[in-house]
Amino acid sequence: MTGPASLTPQQAAATLAWLVDAGADALIADRPGNWLQAPAPSLSPRPEKPAPGERPAPQDQPPPLPLQGGSPAPQNAPAAPLSARTLDELATEARGFASSLNAPNSAFVFADGNPRSKVMIVGEAPGQQEEREGKPFVGPAGQLLDRMLAAIGLDRTDEENGVYITNLSPWRPPRNRTPSPQEAAECLPLLHRHIAIHRPRLILCVGGTSAKALLATDAGIMRLRGRWADVEIEGERYRVMPTFHPAYLLRQPEQKRLAWIDLLAFQSALRSLDQR
Repeated sequence: MTGPASLTPQQAAATLAWLVDAGADALIADRPGNWLQAPAPSLSPRPEKPAPGERPAPQDQPPPLPLQGGSPAPQNAPAAPLSARTLDELATEARGFASSLNAPNSAFVFADGNPRSKVMIVGEAPGQQEEREGKPFVGPAGQLLDRMLAAIGLDRTDEENGVYITNLSPWRPPRNRTPSPQEAAECLPLLHRHIAIHRPRLILCVGGTSAKALLATDAGIMRLRGRWADVEIEGERYRVMPTFHPAYLLRQPEQKRLAWIDLLAFQSALRSLDQR
């Protein structure tokens, strides 16, 4: 069995990405250790008991561990006041939406596909190529997504079987990184309004960042994928199926087997809707 020193930079990056997608998104210590070994006895003196009627001295508490991206766990982010009632109005209003990702001169990538579709695809954030073209999922990951959708009879350009595609964030994070938990929390009210206006019957959520934000959970995509969940937005309930992001499948093609299982479950639910 080869050790970490034998990994190439590409293999190390892929392994780290797999761990993050599996839910290992926090560092426990600055060096590896045996967590099955009993801890060494503490040499620090025991605190003296307070005298009767005396309040105990406060103990120092360690700071909370950072989550993925190095940001602290987001608190309840205040909902942005969004008044849009149509997709066109939302696209206009979103350009001035308050988010740390919405920097001056940032390219805006709103949506693509059939706006009348009963299926919505929700990704994480646009990449550099998406930023250039102004459409979500047009790069290598988008081309794989198109093939995945075609395998279950869906096409973003089809007026009858088309899908509607958007992202949690319409702005590209610096250096193409994944949106941090705080950035995801900032963009969530915009996504909620987007869903409430579009009113999809089914939502396919691709990627751990968008799935965790939409489902309000810290669980990783390995635990979330393939399981239907209900999300209530503005008084309506929506069915959500999380699965892997196509960019992750390009790095880890062996996981396409699980993604195919998720797609078949999504196709089955879609057919059930058509039969009603």
